[in-house]
Amino acid sequence: MIRSAPRWLCALALASPAVPAPAQEAQALAENLVRLRAEIEQLNSELELAREEARTTLAGLAAQRTELAAQLDRQALASREQAQRLTQAQQALAEAGVEGAELKPVLLEAIAGLEAHVGASLPFKQDERLAGLAALRERIATDGVPPHRAANQVWAFVEDELRLTRENGLFSQTIELDGERVLADIAKVGTVMLYFRTSQGEYGQLARDGAGEWRWQRVAGRADAERIAALFDAYRKQIRQGWFELPMAAAGGAP
Repeated sequence: MIRSAPRWLCALALASPAVPAPAQEAQALAENLVRLRAEIEQLNSELELAREEARTTLAGLAAQRTELAAQLDRQALASREQAQRLTQAQQALAEAGVEGAELKPVLLEAIAGLEAHVGASLPFKQDERLAGLAALRERIATDGVPPHRAANQVWAFVEDELRLTRENGLFSQTIELDGERVLADIAKVGTVMLYFRTSQGEYGQLARDGAGEWRWQRVAGRADAERIAALFDAYRKQIRQGWFELPMAAAGGAP
């Protein structure tokens, strides 16, 4: 005698029909499509954010470039004015036939103006430049050099100052860092910016403090140190022109 299956087994079979294999594959594909769409949306958002950051960075770099160009123009203008005043003084002296003792005070006045210019400019080898002017002033005051030859020497100094505004390169200079005198490598960008590298591999730049005085200071972030290191590397390879992204702590520059 055949016994019928329990009713609850029949009900279970009806409630849990088997899902055909093609339907399972379609469901998996749909799930993958949803996941991929979500990833694409996320990547699009990240790409747009990166583009916005790039636009902001480029705008900042353009502003820095404009400020650097303005500072360089101010430095060049100040040097040209010094050269023009000296030329005018030489012409006036030549026309008036000034000789000897009459020429001496004019030259001393010109040296005083140059000392003020050096003192206010970017302190690149400032001690040496001021010492050269002091020695020339002493020779003129004590008649150690004929006045006309002294005038040529003053003019040569002015030409050196003009050359500094155009000169980029690596130099060695003693700087004061945290109250100590340290011999450092210097990367010079005209008479606009100075960057340094110590023998311990520390990087920094020249900046004005709250009182407007020049101070040598280390850069705080690794990114800025890498930017300065790239400038040193380019100068070492004799690359003097190009696009460099550099920290700009010396806003305002020298007068």
